[in-house]
Amino acid sequence: QVQLVESGGGLVQAGGSLRLSCAASGRTLSNYGMGWFRQAPGKEREFVAAITWGGGLTYYADSLKGRFTISRDSAKNTVYLQMNSLKPEDTAVYYCAADHYGLRSSPREYDYWGQGTQVTVSS
Repeated sequence: QVQLVESGGGLVQAGGSLRLSCAASGRTLSNYGMGWFRQAPGKEREFVAAITWGGGLTYYADSLKGRFTISRDSAKNTVYLQMNSLKPEDTAVYYCAADHYGLRSSPREYDYWGQGTQVTVSS
């Protein structure tokens, strides 16, 4: 089992920044890939970014590349999502997730999920 706890969400004005954290615990995390997804009301869960725990390889949704950055701190078992130049359309619940392969963009391929953290961007 892998337990994931997100934090760092909140209310921010358009153009601002937030950094989300995902604290992971449980099994050997070097065997997993980590991803961030988001879900706005009435919409499907959307891929944001992914990272391999061991090598730190990254993969982004094309529409978010350049504004969002995923990273991890192995010593702290934590994955981060730095979000810059935020827009009202970035408003959503953001989830982190873990899978056994790494760099996957489909939520169906992830095995473990956090509870989510709300990000609201005001115009």
